[in-house]
Amino acid sequence: MADFSFPYRIGSDGVTALVGRDEHVRDMIEQVLFTRKGERVNRPDFGAGVADLLFSENAPEMAAAVQHMVQSALQLWLAGVIEIRGVDARSEDSLLSVTVWYRMLDETTDRSVTLTRQS
Repeated sequence: MADFSFPYRIGSDGVTALVGRDEHVRDMIEQVLFTRKGERVNRPDFGAGVADLLFSENAPEMAAAVQHMVQSALQLWLAGVIEIRGVDARSEDSLLSVTVWYRMLDETTDRSVTLTRQS
């Protein structure tokens, strides 16, 4: 089964680009993490707003806050697709790195994805 690629693009064959299930779930996680609250007109509460924290002070409290924000946003928006197993957030200078460990609901294998953003 294939799903639309994110961000949306036209593939080399001239039609909507498709991705497999694993890549689609990764894309959904990325959308939730880096969408700012209020960015989507019809869903103003969608997203975790992690990108807003790129210039915050790099402190243990900030990492804990990011982990909580990410875990709660993913549980809210993707609970019907994945089970969150853990979250780790790290910030170095202007690079933010978030690792999410998860399990697809219909599988028994744990997976992880690490997403980074440079300001």
